[in-house]
Amino acid sequence: MKIPQKKVATQLAAVGYIPDRDLATALWLMESLKRPLLLEGEAGVGKTEVARALALAHDTKLIRLQCYEGLDQSAALYEWNYQRQLLAIKAREGSDASAVEEHIFSEAYLLERPLLAAIRQEKPPVLLIDEVDRADEEFEAFLLELLSDFQVSIPELGTITATTIPRVILTSNGTRELSDALRRRCLYHYVDYPDVDREARIILSRLPGIDTDLALQIANMVSLIRKEDLRKSPGVAETLDWAATLAGLDIRHLRDEPETVHETLMCLIKTAEDKSSMTREVTDRLLGKVA
Repeated sequence: MKIPQKKVATQLAAVGYIPDRDLATALWLMESLKRPLLLEGEAGVGKTEVARALALAHDTKLIRLQCYEGLDQSAALYEWNYQRQLLAIKAREGSDASAVEEHIFSEAYLLERPLLAAIRQEKPPVLLIDEVDRADEEFEAFLLELLSDFQVSIPELGTITATTIPRVILTSNGTRELSDALRRRCLYHYVDYPDVDREARIILSRLPGIDTDLALQIANMVSLIRKEDLRKSPGVAETLDWAATLAGLDIRHLRDEPETVHETLMCLIKTAEDKSSMTREVTDRLLGKVA
C-alpha cells in the first residue's frame, strides 16, 4: 500500500501551502500515529505556516504558544483569576474557610492558556508550539507530560485528560539543542528552503495574477541570492513580498530591469551587512544566471 501523501499535499495546496513530498509524508504520519511533529530549520522556511495551513485544511482552530526565554507554566497552561478570587473571598467573609477555598479554586476562576485550551476543545485543534528552542530546558521538561499522555496536572483540580487529541506542531530554529526526551516524543522533519520549481509554485499560489515566467525568474534569482554569503538569507515571506512588488511594477523580465531589481532587493535583504554586500555588481552577476 502506498503512503497517501498526495492527498495531504492536495489538501494543503487548496489553502495555499505547497509542501514537498517528505513534509506531506511527515504530516500524514503525524495524523495517523497521533504524534507531535517537530519541524526544524532556518527561520523563514515556512515552518509556522505549516500549522496555519493545516488548521485551514481541517477547518479547525489554530492555537499558538509562542515560546521565549523565561516562559513558565502559568503563561502556557493556566492561571487563576486572582482579582475575581479576591472579590469572591470578600463577598464570603465569615463563611466556612474550606468552602470558600473550594469555591474560588473551581472552573469558574480558571483562565485557560494555550496548552490547556488545546486539550479541551471539542474538535481537535492544531496546537503550534512555536520556536520551542527559545524556551528554557525546564519548560521543555514540563512539556513532556503533555506530549506523552495529552494530559496536564493542576494541583487544585487534579489531572485533566484531553477531550480530543490536538494535532501538535513544534518548530525549532536550532538556536539550542533540544533534549533527547523531547525528540523521542515527536516525529521529525527538517524543513529546508524550497527548490526553484516549488518556490515558483508557492508564488503562483499566493499571487494568482502573476505571470508564470516571472514567478520562475524570481524563484531562480532568490535561490541564487541564498547561495551568497549573507547573514540572513531571505525566507519565503520575503520572496512573496518581492514578487508582489515586481508584479505591481509590471516587470516581465528581470534582466530587462536591472536597476529596478537592485533597488527592490530591500524586500529580501534585512541587515546592513547584507545590504552592503549585495552591490549592483553582485546583482548584475546573479541576473546573468537567471534563465
